[in-house]
Amino acid sequence: MLTTRELIKYVGLTFHDLPETPFDRPLGEATGAGAIFGATGGVMEAALRTVVERATGKPLQEIEFSAVRGMEGIREATVDIGSRTVRVAVCHTLRNAAKLMAAVRSGTSPYDFIEVMTCPGGCAGGGGQPLGTTRAITKERIASLYAIDRSLPHRKSHENPVIQKLYERDLGAPLSPKAHDLLHTTYHEIPPACTF
Repeated sequence: MLTTRELIKYVGLTFHDLPETPFDRPLGEATGAGAIFGATGGVMEAALRTVVERATGKPLQEIEFSAVRGMEGIREATVDIGSRTVRVAVCHTLRNAAKLMAAVRSGTSPYDFIEVMTCPGGCAGGGGQPLGTTRAITKERIASLYAIDRSLPHRKSHENPVIQKLYERDLGAPLSPKAHDLLHTTYHEIPPACTF
C-alpha cells in the first residue's frame, strides 16, 4: 500500500493533473444511526429506531431515545413497542458491565436488551482517542456525533440505501437464513489452554 506522500515522491503524481471524479465511498453510505454508535447508548438507540418501526409497522413520531443517552455508568429505560414494554440497560466501563452481568448470571436481571461499551462515554472517550481526553472533551465529541445524526438524510439503520441494496441483491430479507448465516455470530465456551 502506498501513502499519498509516496505517490507524490516516487510516482510523480500531481493532483492538478488528475481528472475530477465523484467521491469514492469505500465504506458505503452512513446513516445517523451509524454515527451515534460512537457514544454509549448509540448502538441501543440505533437498534430501537429500527425495532420499533419494524415491530409496529408505523414510522416513529420521535426518533431520538434520550433515555439511553448520557454519561451515567448505568442507565435504564423502558420502551413501548406496540403492546409490549421492553426494558433496556446501557452501561460503560467493565466495572459497570460486571454489575449487569452478575444480575444476568443470577437470573435477577429485568432487562430484555443490554448494551455494554467498555470505554467511558463509548468510543468517543476510548483509548484510541488523542491523549488528554477528559470527560468534558468526551461530552463534546458525543454532542458532535448527535449533531451528525441530526444532519444526515437517513437516521435509521434500515433506511441505508446501501444496506437495502445488499439485502435486495444478496441476502433476501432481514433475518433470512442467508442473512443469519453470514451476519450473525454464535459463541461457545473454549476450555483454557493452560491452568496455573
